[in-house]
Amino acid sequence: VQVVESGGGLVQPGGTLRLSCAASGFTFYSYHMSWYRQGPGKERELVARISSVVSNTNYADSVKGRFTISRDNSKNTVYLQMSSLQPEDTAVYYCKATRGGDDYWGQGTQVTVSS
Repeated sequence: VQVVESGGGLVQPGGTLRLSCAASGFTFYSYHMSWYRQGPGKERELVARISSVVSNTNYADSVKGRFTISRDNSKNTVYLQMSSLQPEDTAVYYCKATRGGDDYWGQGTQVTVSS
């Protein structure tokens, strides 16, 4: 099983970034996929979630209207499109696959929002 995030980096306030999470080794389409983040000195928090099959989405209040989660089951990939980024969005962003009692986490990708 592999869950690999990419797309992080340094971006100026107000900028955009798209994160990708490529999965392998399990039946991707049947797993709910989520993005979490952990900022400096903070606990890990749920950012966005997309369900399996019907792709229902949920977002943390802090990112609603700015972030969009999507998935491409043909590519076993989930995305997080981030816009209007602010310094408080600085964090390591993690991807998680969930089905029943199974959780698979990626290693994380750093996003830094700074001028």
